[in-house]
Amino acid sequence: MTDEDRRGSTPLVDEVIKKAAVAWVSVAGGPARALWCATLDGTLLVVTGPGEQAAPGLADAAEAHVTMRGDHGGRVVTWPAAVSRVRPGSEEWDTVAPLLAGKRLNAHGPAADLMRRWADEGCAVNRLTPAGEPVSGDALPSGSLAEPPRDTPAARPTRRPFRLHRVRRR
Repeated sequence: MTDEDRRGSTPLVDEVIKKAAVAWVSVAGGPARALWCATLDGTLLVVTGPGEQAAPGLADAAEAHVTMRGDHGGRVVTWPAAVSRVRPGSEEWDTVAPLLAGKRLNAHGPAADLMRRWADEGCAVNRLTPAGEPVSGDALPSGSLAEPPRDTPAARPTRRPFRLHRVRRR
């Protein structure tokens, strides 16, 4: 990371980025979404799109807010990020895509096939770079930022009463 890139970073942000595997990313004031990520040179790398994680608006965004957790699971810092998209075929893609493909859990097939799918199916590889003053410590909200569950066709009510096994009467 160059000195110019460090302008929007702090030692705290640098440290949490080094240890990151998951980050909560909010775009345009929308709800924060937990996204798996990889780190490279003090930035976060995130893949979104078909067959990958959903992050509406991130691929076209110029900025986002990233919330990171500490070693014990609690929110440690929230920082503004500059979002840039890594394009397939670029020199940056050749560096970033193999790193991400290697960190992708439960991927089907070899890393080369995964990178080809990302390029062919329009997945977005985004770089999130610290770009502003982070919020940490007492300045963080003290209450829960949990949102109600979103509607999904995968959820349906369970019949009541539910019995796993038939109960015999004696």
